[in-house]
Amino acid sequence: MTVRALQEHRDELEADLQEFFHLDLEEFKKHGRLSLHKIYVCVKSLMRKPGRSTLLMALDEATEWDAKEYILARLSDGMELANYLFIQANSGESSEEMPLPTPIRRPGEPDPETQKPKPEEFASGKEVAEFFGRMSSL
Repeated sequence: MTVRALQEHRDELEADLQEFFHLDLEEFKKHGRLSLHKIYVCVKSLMRKPGRSTLLMALDEATEWDAKEYILARLSDGMELANYLFIQANSGESSEEMPLPTPIRRPGEPDPETQKPKPEEFASGKEVAEFFGRMSSL
């Protein structure tokens, strides 16, 4: 991982080493004062800093957020859906149809516009009647 980070994501690694550990990657290159093992230990530590490490974000876009942001997004989506369902349940039949709330986009997930929605299949009236007929005969 350390060699890959040095080769492919040098700028991000250099920024994180400077920000979190106050280490200069040029010391490794020019003077050899920074060992490869020390860089490895720092990179290993950076892998546990989701939402803060630019190297980790470059390797995996989903790590742009830490657990707190994901929890807040889930709470927000849940609240919006609960409000939507409450309004739908308590509005009259003649009221205007509301669109479903759009969930907050998470890092690393594809845009909902690019995904094709799956066609919904509902049971026919006959199938529903047969189901309830079987249920009432139990």
